[in-house]
Amino acid sequence: MRAGDAAIDLAARDRAVIEPGARARVGTGFAVAIPDGWCGLVLPRSGLALDHGLTVLNSPGLIDAGYRGELQVVLVNLGDEAVAIERGRRIAQLLVIPVPDVAVDEVDELPPAVDDRGERGFGSSG
Repeated sequence: MRAGDAAIDLAARDRAVIEPGARARVGTGFAVAIPDGWCGLVLPRSGLALDHGLTVLNSPGLIDAGYRGELQVVLVNLGDEAVAIERGRRIAQLLVIPVPDVAVDEVDELPPAVDDRGERGFGSSG
């Protein structure tokens, strides 16, 4: 939307109405060819989430470099009222980021952590 913004706004190609608790796949009319070594993340828009309870269901949606075609966004209405999406309304954002070259090695044992966290996960930091 503005110079220097991290992400590209994605707008609805067609009108849609999303009832409370329902989800919908909304086309954007925007096609991409993301370069090798990069990926796109489809992120929600904070205003839609706050004002209407509308968010990207599989957030973030992942667009691999090999995908060619129109971006479609899976929206879910977590609010109490139907939300009308008009053509041209900004519904999500696309953040294009580099993908590190990662190798997966199978091991019998994991190396120790740099601290004492170990296997403590959810809620481990208090």
